[in-house]
Amino acid sequence: MTNFEVINNIIMANKTSWIKVNTDSDFSIYNIPFGIYTDANVKHHACSAIGDQIIDLYELCHHGYLGNFSFDNLVFKESTLNDFIALGKEITNAVRNRIIELFTEGNTELQSNEAHRKDILKAQTSVKMLMPIRVGDYTDFYSSIDHATNIGKMIRDPENALMPNWKHIPVGYHGRASSVCVSGHSFHRPKGQQKPADAPIPVFGPCKLLDFELETAFVIGRRTEMGESVSTAKADEYIFGMLLFNDWSARDIQTWEYVPLGPFLSKNFASTVSPWIVTLEALEPFRTKGYIQEPKVLPYLEYSGDKNLDIKLEMYIQPENSEATRVCTSNYKYMYWTMEQQLAHHTVNGCNINVGDLMGSGTISGPDPSEFGSMMELSWKGTKPIKLNDGSERKFINDNDTVTIKGWCEKDGIRVGFGECKATVLPSN
Repeated sequence: MTNFEVINNIIMANKTSWIKVNTDSDFSIYNIPFGIYTDANVKHHACSAIGDQIIDLYELCHHGYLGNFSFDNLVFKESTLNDFIALGKEITNAVRNRIIELFTEGNTELQSNEAHRKDILKAQTSVKMLMPIRVGDYTDFYSSIDHATNIGKMIRDPENALMPNWKHIPVGYHGRASSVCVSGHSFHRPKGQQKPADAPIPVFGPCKLLDFELETAFVIGRRTEMGESVSTAKADEYIFGMLLFNDWSARDIQTWEYVPLGPFLSKNFASTVSPWIVTLEALEPFRTKGYIQEPKVLPYLEYSGDKNLDIKLEMYIQPENSEATRVCTSNYKYMYWTMEQQLAHHTVNGCNINVGDLMGSGTISGPDPSEFGSMMELSWKGTKPIKLNDGSERKFINDNDTVTIKGWCEKDGIRVGFGECKATVLPSN
């Protein structure tokens, strides 16, 4: 039985978990994501989540609840999920299905063993989530037509906002993996060269136009050799899952440096990921139609079926010692280029990929101004300040602001979410 069939059976049977799960929880029995946690007694264990609890996968395996699997349970004591993911979807999906089975109401295998439950289940509030994967390589795309159009109107030509290649290839660039950090971190405002409009030469100093980028990212779950390519039809076999992603951007540094080779210091200082990887299989019920792509794409970029995803997204700004304000909403369904097309294009020239590689969606903007996925767009390059709940205004991100992305899918009362992707900006050092 496939993972999708398992989920459908749960939905059709209207089953619930014996663990209490609030209706607005991201971590329903239909989700069962994967991550890495630590606490006072555990250096790092792989885990999943249900309701407000984490499920320690090492302890679950140690106590025999994954007894039918042949892999070494030490894979759940490693500092990242890479080796677990590398076992392949036949194994990882089976583990996830077994967890769903164990926690479905009516299954008493674990529920009736209080001692085991104490080892396996912990409150999410009592643990710290760690970086879930070792990112060997990171690529960021530029695949939202509304975002690309808005940026083109602002910095190039309002009448010809999109570059001539944009509707023919999923535009992307290779980013810096070393500065991808897990939610909850902080970083110092970046410094670099900027070219003020009224200055004859560039100046050096802290970024003045620091911006967030509302994104998701997908995680590679299967490696290829140099010379191999992945088709759109096979791409889902190579995508383990998705997480929330904030690819921070220093707009003033970027504007000066991006010609002719693209962003450099304006992007490599920090990127933030959420700690939970939601599997592609958990997201499958939320597939939806994408854009009609015109002009017609080249054959290697063609695909069939519904490949976009209905993922609701929100972005919040919280000033220091103040409340958070939701500054935009968006949806992954607005992506022009799909993950499958992005991966096919990435590998069509024989570029090899590895387990744990991270592929950013690019800023996700919708057609309505309330759905713009960056401050560059929301404030329209600083000309339309955003008012926050505490009365302050933002054109871009201030020091000591905390920026949070939230994301979830919801359909027919079924919710699958990603948790939070959060980071705080410190003053430049």
